[in-house]
Amino acid sequence: MTSPQDAIAARRKLTNKLIAGKDARRLAPFLAPDIKVIVGDGSLILGARDVLEAFASQFADPAFVAYVRATERIELDSAGDRAAESGTWVGTTRGAADTRGTYLATWRKVTGQWVIENELFVTLS
Repeated sequence: MTSPQDAIAARRKLTNKLIAGKDARRLAPFLAPDIKVIVGDGSLILGARDVLEAFASQFADPAFVAYVRATERIELDSAGDRAAESGTWVGTTRGAADTRGTYLATWRKVTGQWVIENELFVTLS
């Protein structure tokens, strides 16, 4: 049986792949309907629909290449149905990794599948 940490790490890798493929609609199953995201500039995006629209807008920019999140740690709550994932992220445009920082994501297990409940991205450069 796959551990929750391995399942979350695998889902994160898949979101990285979908972002690189610029496929916003396929990100929907990874997001809780009421997701909250604080992006690198401090802006708040509420709800899966708005998060997907934000991705689609970035994907339409020909300079955008990808965001890659690299998981460093995943911790579970005592019930085993919520987890905190932390790590680093890199944004690439025009073929150059030009933004980077740290992130924290909260995952929630819903009907047997891990979804992102909220994310905080801090831009450091």
